[in-house]
Amino acid sequence: MTAQQPEIRGLTAADDLEPLLDLGRRSFGAFGGAARQRRLADARESIAAGRHLGAFDGGRLLGAAKFFEMVQWWHGRSLPMAGVANVVVAPEERGRGVGKAMMTALVAEMAAQGYPLSVLYPATATVYRRVGYELAGAQYQVSVPARSLRSLLPPDVPVDEAPPGLRRVGPEDAPEIDAVVARVHELGRACGPVIFDTGVSRRQLDDEDLFCYLAPDGFLAYSWSGGHSEIRVYNAVAGSAATARALWSVVASHDSMAGTVRAFVGPADPVSWLTREPDVSLARHYPWMLRVVDAEAAIAGRGFPASAQAAVTLRLGDELCAANAGLWRLAVSGGKGALLRHAAVPASPPPATPLTMGARGFAALYAGTPVAALRLAGLAAGGDPAGDAALDGAFAATAFMLDYF
Repeated sequence: MTAQQPEIRGLTAADDLEPLLDLGRRSFGAFGGAARQRRLADARESIAAGRHLGAFDGGRLLGAAKFFEMVQWWHGRSLPMAGVANVVVAPEERGRGVGKAMMTALVAEMAAQGYPLSVLYPATATVYRRVGYELAGAQYQVSVPARSLRSLLPPDVPVDEAPPGLRRVGPEDAPEIDAVVARVHELGRACGPVIFDTGVSRRQLDDEDLFCYLAPDGFLAYSWSGGHSEIRVYNAVAGSAATARALWSVVASHDSMAGTVRAFVGPADPVSWLTREPDVSLARHYPWMLRVVDAEAAIAGRGFPASAQAAVTLRLGDELCAANAGLWRLAVSGGKGALLRHAAVPASPPPATPLTMGARGFAALYAGTPVAALRLAGLAAGGDPAGDAALDGAFAATAFMLDYF
């Protein structure tokens, strides 16, 4: 039992990692063999990079948390993003503030390392909301009978595209794969998708049961699941109609064995419009949460619709990231945005009731939540209808991620 606040510090190469593995088993279930070695490799990498914190009572490890180095796309522009993972607290220590203390320190470390954004998948949202995270998007998994992919609908309009050349790829191709996927997200003006750093991508691809194909403008990764009865598609991203058809045709070629295909896709993935019958159904909707760590950098790096125009005064509150707090002028034009301290804006007196929100409300706005919904949830107040409409147009998004971490 912890009688005082735990000591939060970065894990080091000198720390015994067995207590960390023990907390992982107690929190997420048993693992061994190859899974144990992968966890050790991941932990050593994050420790060496200064991205893994531990909570201690004396020499006893009470909890731990880390973050991945990632990039995330927002309307086709990428920003550095810290992806939080492996947040664990000893069962006997839960409910005593260890998780909040650890996450508070983790957010401070992200800020110190210069990340504008952070994302996580919550097992429980309470502790993360206390440190400024809010629901932002989802990972969507759809289910479709494999036979439905065998004969795709022909195009309604002529498509002058030659079938792409697909080739098998593996760990050594990770940089090229990441570059192709990045171009697809950029040109598609995607909101939410992420890419891991190349080292993590290589480890993910180093799986003999994962089958991957690369096109000049697309990537497919899938495996068998449920024995031989199901295909699990982890990535099927395409930058052209011909490539989309080619990737899904590879998946469809297994219909003599697999009855069902389960795929992680975006909410507007073309597969729903390629099947002859409305057979693509949502099988899973797993929400993720966003935290804006550096508000100025997050706005400057985010993409916006080219037609969007906004000039709105915001009053932001943020207990953990003090640099985010204060009165700001948000300006959006020409597909880009800027957040300026209101005092630095010439001849711009603040409105009587600026739109006011805390870290959670700002994170939800950033991800595309309409201002009216934020008001109803108690996450925003003040402002005016014209400003609300401008913000809704600028931040409009249905954010999604394909990867889980």
